[in-house]
Formats: sequence, structure tokens, C-alpha cells
Amino acid sequence: VSTQSTGNLGRPNKNESLAVDARQNLDLRLGCAFTRFQTQYFQGKYGDLDSNLISYGPCQTPTLGFCVERHDVIQTFTPEPYWVVECAVLADGREVAVNYSRGRIFDQQCAHVLLLLLKQQNEAVVESVKYSTHKKQRPQAMNTVEMLRLASSGLGLGPQHTMQVAERLYTSGYISYPRTETNSYPANFDLKGTLATQKNNSHWGEFVRELLSSGMNSPRKGSDKGDHPPITPMRAASEAELGSDGWKIYSLVTQNFIASLSPDCTYETVDIKFSVGEEELSCTGSKVIDPGFTQIVHWQKMEDSLPPIEFVKGARYPIKEPRLAQKATSAPGYLTESELITLMEKHGIGTDASIPVHINNICERNFVTIAAGRKLVPNTLGILLVHGYQRIDPDLVKPSMRSEIEKQFDLIASGQANYDMVLAHSVSTFQSKFKYFVENTEYMDQLFELSFTKLSDTGKAISKCGRCTRYMKLISQKPMRMHCKNCEATYKLPQGGSIKLYQGNICPLDQFELVVFNAGGKSFILCPYCYNFPEIEDMANNSGCNRCPHPTCPNAAPQLSVTACQTCDEGDLVLDPNSGPSWRMSCNELKCTCVVKMFNGAVRVTVSPDEECENCGSSIIIVEFKPEKTPFKDSAHKLTGCVICHPELSQHVELSKQQFKRRRRGRGRGRGRGRGQRKPRNKTEALDQYFV
Repeated sequence: VSTQSTGNLGRPNKNESLAVDARQNLDLRLGCAFTRFQTQYFQGKYGDLDSNLISYGPCQTPTLGFCVERHDVIQTFTPEPYWVVECAVLADGREVAVNYSRGRIFDQQCAHVLLLLLKQQNEAVVESVKYSTHKKQRPQAMNTVEMLRLASSGLGLGPQHTMQVAERLYTSGYISYPRTETNSYPANFDLKGTLATQKNNSHWGEFVRELLSSGMNSPRKGSDKGDHPPITPMRAASEAELGSDGWKIYSLVTQNFIASLSPDCTYETVDIKFSVGEEELSCTGSKVIDPGFTQIVHWQKMEDSLPPIEFVKGARYPIKEPRLAQKATSAPGYLTESELITLMEKHGIGTDASIPVHINNICERNFVTIAAGRKLVPNTLGILLVHGYQRIDPDLVKPSMRSEIEKQFDLIASGQANYDMVLAHSVSTFQSKFKYFVENTEYMDQLFELSFTKLSDTGKAISKCGRCTRYMKLISQKPMRMHCKNCEATYKLPQGGSIKLYQGNICPLDQFELVVFNAGGKSFILCPYCYNFPEIEDMANNSGCNRCPHPTCPNAAPQLSVTACQTCDEGDLVLDPNSGPSWRMSCNELKCTCVVKMFNGAVRVTVSPDEECENCGSSIIIVEFKPEKTPFKDSAHKLTGCVICHPELSQHVELSKQQFKRRRRGRGRGRGRGRGQRKPRNKTEALDQYFV
């Protein structure tokens, strides 16, 4: 097959490629422009939004719009009372519930009149008994959207997680490629061979063997989108091999495949009509004749509901005294993920690959919360965003806008429209919409003012500002940041951890009080101002003191750096001066998780920046214990040496000498601080080396 494919290569379709480029180009411009403006504007005014990113997307925002639209229907719903006549006929000593043909009655006086008419009669006459046979169709071949729908409604697994599990099953060879819009098997697909791989399964093997012996049914016709074949199992598997969620998705795919080749479910219904005077009652039921594919697809299984006795036309039965029950209409429930996926597919919002991403985004950004039953309940932020768009420019949240854009891109793909002209027209249209949105943001802001707290009134005082010496407030809601009310300045902080004041120490460059960031056992000191606006040229943005090259500050990297990180290729292991008595050093690369524990219980651990190990180039460490608690030989309570090479110090460090040496030879950077330069011998030389 591989040789045939490479021997019959064709030219790529340029128009289809241009259509993809146009979509990416427009989506990137739109998303970046609106998201950047919204995030900066609203996070600069309010402190309790609890979202790192206030994003906009031409697919993501209509997705949120569906959820908020259902929320608005629920909130504005007014229950309406109605009345139902409840009645039963007595047959063979049993009560058989029947339905009143008029159903719901919304006029109370009319309901009482009808009840009196029924009470005047004593018996019901069977006017007709109608039996009919029906078939419940087997499922079509499975595509991505159907897999996502079933996984959410039947298994309780979110779309994003479902795709991750399915992709893992695909790369392991258990199922076919899980991203496809096609739900029709190719003509040359080996249906029997694929089905035969499941004949020994302990759960559905017996059903498969019977199906193979009796003959498979032809699968239902579907739609071939020209991408990948439907999702099918590739080989046999067990729960022990795949794990809990892997087995759930594998079972879902396999059962749907088997069901698509199984007989339809055949069932019989009965419809019985009674007359009570001039009024009509009815009774219905059903009975399964051949369960067919529902034997394997249990979530579609039908239950028998025939009346307990067999009614005959013309027979008369006494009726139990009818009564009137008052009820009320109820609001619809919040959209489930399964319902939302159906709406997105119907309106052309997203693709099989992007639908899970859009749903995951509105959840991660605190626009929507997943409730019991995988229901999507909009949060205040999501509701106000949609209502704000509707006040300024409803097109920004309507699904029809995306559909119109897709039609233009389809014209490019079919060669009926020019790429440059379509893109220029689309960009021009949304440029005008963006300008209008910026000019009228106050209409959205009016909604935010009613629900959120202004930045200056949020948070708690933590450290002093280096400009005005007033206390700044720490805002712990996402995104975590610090705000100075007096200077009207906001300083972003690293996310995913906690912040506390660091012993009242002050940054020598800008006089801001230092704070400590702690996340999962890894902590570092930082200056709020330097983290946002580095005052030293070589210092990167979003860096703590452990990456600052300041030559004299006691919290900077030159004074605390110990050795090159053995996990990543960029950072250095820096002593955490705030970690005692459970001392540790951690990598100063923010994304690196390397943390090395050492010298537990020591009173003091310091780095001697002017000394280095002759063998490995690491900084010399000075360790001091209380005399009565020292772990060192000969009751020595203070030792100086290299954490890698010193025979006694190295025993109290979770760092492998062999690993470190392999790392050192590969890096060729000394300790990583000088980037190839010779280490300065004193502070004066350090200043000269940096500034000159």
C-alpha cells in the first residue's frame, strides 16, 4: 500500500490550502486583537474577574453564546400552572392508568367542567386496539462528533479528555484515527476481518460469534467527507491493558462498530382508545420483539411497557373516580456538553478537531462551570461578556457570522473566489467591528461595574511600593497580581502558587519590597517591579531574583547559584535562602521543576560566591548545624566544601555525582552563570565585568 501511494502522488490542491491559510489568518487577527484589548482593559479595572485571559474567538464566543442563551431562557422563565385529569380503568382487579386525550388544560374552570363530565360516567368502552410493528435503526459508523457526544452523555467524559484518551489509543494501535467527519465505511473496508478480532472478548465475544455465523448486516449509508475512515477498533484489548478511561473509550468505539453491523431493533406498539361519554381516553405500550443491536449498545436498550392485560374492542370496564392534578410548566435545563456539540455541528461552529478545544477554553477561562450531568452553567464573567457583545454588536456572538465566513472560505477552496480579495474584505469588515467595539466598550463596562469589584478595592496589603512607599495590595484571584492604588500601577506575578513578604528586604535597584513565590515545593524571591520591567539589560522578563545578574545583591543569582541544573539545559541550581531548616536548591528556569533537597535541620546554609570547586566548578557551600544535632563526623558542626565533590557534604544532598558529571560534559558552560566567561575573583571585578 505504501509503495502504491508513493508511486501515485498528485499535486496538492492549492485552493484548499489557501482556504486554510485565510481561516488561520483571520482567526489569529481577530483573536489576538479582541483578546488583548479585553484582557488589558478589564483586568486593569477589576480585581475579582478570576480569569487569566478574557478571550474572544470567532468560534469560541458563539459557543459561549449558546450556553448563555439557554441561561437567559432559564432565568426569564415564568412557570405557568396547568391541570391534568388523572384517570384509570379497572380490569381483572387491576388499575390500568390511562391518558386523557385533552392533555394539559391551562384554564382551571374548564378543567373542573371536564372533570365533572367524566365523573358522570361509570364505565369506559374500548373503541379500538391497534397493534403496529416498528424498527429502531442501528447506528451509523462513528465519526469524531458522535464519539464526543456519546462519551459526554453516556460515560461522563469531557470532549477534551475524550480526544486525549482516543489519541493515546490510536498511537498505541488500538483504534483507528480518531479525527474524522466521515461516518460511512469505504467500499474496500474489511468489515468481517475487523469484526472477527472481537470474537474472543469476554464482554461481547458471544454476540460477535453469533453475528459472524448468521451473517453481518450491511452498514447504513452515511456521508463520506473525503478525510479519514470512521473510527473503528484495530485489535483486541482488555481493561487491564488500557486502564479505566482508555477501556471506556475503546468499548464505546467497539460497541458502536459491532452495532453498526447488527440487525435493527424490532418492537411492537399498542394504542388503545376508550370512550367515556363524549370524552376520549387512551393507553399505549410497547414490547421488544427482537432486541437486535441494543444487545450490544446497552444505552439504547428498550424496556417492555405493555398494559398488564389484553384489551378487546367493544369491552366495557369500570373507571376509577378521576381526579384533577395541578402542575406547572418548568424551565429547560442547562445545556449539556452533548447538546452543545450538536448545536455547534448544526451551525458549523468549529471542526471535529477544534470542537473540544472551544468547549475546554470557555471552561478553563472561568466563563462556564461544568455541573452534575456534564451541564454547562455560565459564570458571571461569561454572562456579562455575551450580554456586552449583544449590547455593542450582536454579530460578534451570533453563530451565523461564523457560518457566513465559512461560506467565503469554501468559495476559495472550490476556486470560485480570490484568496486576497476574500481575506482583505473579511479583515476590513472585522477591523471596523473592532474599532466600533473599542469605542463603545463602556456599554459592556457598565455591566461589569454592577458585578465586579474595582481593582483599587480588591485584595489585601502586602508590600511597599518603591515609588510612593505606600502599601500595595495582593490580588489573589486569577490572574494573581499586585496593585498600587496611589500610583495606579498593576504588576503581574507568576501564576499557580502563593505570594508572601520576604523579611522586609528591599530591591537595591528600585526600592520595592521583595516577595517570595511558592509553588509545589519550589519557591523563589522576586521584585514586583523587576519581574515586569527588568532594569538590567541581561535580565529577561518575568524573572525572579534567582535569575538576576546583579553582582552585589545578596538575593541575586551570582551570590546564590551553586551548579548547573541536571534536569534542563538552561538553568542553574540556586540556593533558596527562604527554605530553611528544610534546605533546598531549585532550578532558576521557571518551567523547570527540578528541586534538590539538602542539609535537613541545618541552622544556616550559605554560598561562598568568591570560591569554586577545582574539580567541577560548582560554588563552595558553607553549612552550619547546632552542635548537638550535627550529622557530620567528629561532631563537627560547620563544614565548607562542594556539594558534589566533598565526601561528607555530598551524602546530605539528593544529587547524583555521576549524573552531574554527565551533565557537565554535555553543557560545557561552567556553572551556567557566566555563559562562558571566567568567574570574577572579587566584587570589583564582578562590577567591571558586568558594566564594562
